Amino acid sequence: MRWRSTSVLALSAGVALYVAASLRWEVPWAAGGVYAVMSLVCYLSYAADKTAARQGGWRTSERTLLWLGLACGWPGAILAQERLRHKSAKLRFRGWFWLTVVLNLLGFALLFTPLLPEWSPLYPFKLLQRTQY
Repeated sequence: MRWRSTSVLALSAGVALYVAASLRWEVPWAAGGVYAVMSLVCYLSYAADKTAARQGGWRTSERTLLWLGLACGWPGAILAQERLRHKSAKLRFRGWFWLTVVLNLLGFALLFTPLLPEWSPLYPFKLLQRTQY
């Protein structure tokens, strides 16, 4: 099976950002745990929706799948889209999905790198980090 280049690029960028931020600014280990757990939840949600689609059962809404992706589950969503071939052809959904990936990576960068200015209302979240810059 051949993966889409956008999927490979997004996963590579996410891993690279996480590794770089972890090495340079010591991202809390729990952040990686959140991504792992939410990715699993998101993958299982896609799998359940694919099964329901085949069997004519109760479906998971696209909105729910997008929110799960935005809430750190997008790596699992990419794996599900590629491996299960679910929600991989719906262009409208994929457009919204890629927006959630970009927003999540931007949020990660803002919270765990020095990009977030001190005047920002989100600055208190910097306390989650183990070291100061």
